Amino acid sequence: METNNTDLEKEVLLQYKIILEDWIPATASIAIAIKDTYIFFSSGHHQIKLAAGEKVKEDSIAQKVLATRNKTDAIMDNSLFDAPYYGIGYPIEIAQQPAALVIVLPPNFIKPKQEPYQFLTGKQNEDWTPVPINDISYIESLQKRTWFYVNGEQYKTTITLKELETRLPSIYVRIHRSYIINIHFIKKIKRDLSSNFLVVLKNGTELPISQSYINNLRSTLEF
Repeated sequence: METNNTDLEKEVLLQYKIILEDWIPATASIAIAIKDTYIFFSSGHHQIKLAAGEKVKEDSIAQKVLATRNKTDAIMDNSLFDAPYYGIGYPIEIAQQPAALVIVLPPNFIKPKQEPYQFLTGKQNEDWTPVPINDISYIESLQKRTWFYVNGEQYKTTITLKELETRLPSIYVRIHRSYIINIHFIKKIKRDLSSNFLVVLKNGTELPISQSYINNLRSTLEF
């Protein structure tokens, strides 16, 4: 059975859109997925990267709803957007087929932030050490683990960059999918031989700045 061309499905999708537009902000986005494919998408955000017909990504809200048939919400990273967004997914049925309805809210409608972290507890070997947040020079995502660095020492934490980004104080800025830095530890910002931007920390560590985050860094540091 075709899941995206029948009059019934088109009518159902239109009804969902009309109902949702009455209570979600105009800048929110709506997506509906059946099996492993998005069959409907309405964007309220000009920088979204999603369209009907695309496959559902692993570990996305839609995939989790389809797999568990439970309501799912999460802070989303910038794989679809230019900043973290709050998304909510609901299990629904369309033409007797399990489906997922996902609503993605803009940044100003994101879940209220919790208090910023005052410290992170890091693990070295079998020891755990609470470290004041101001002492951390940068945080890295590497091989599906999160590490932070203090005076040349490396600590492991169970908190993801995506989660950290929503609860770090304003002295931190994300510069790359894999890096968040403490601006107090920046020595300078320069270009490499390929004209890509790099952050040079006071200890000499060089970290790349991705195109997705350069405007964020420019805005924070005003350069």
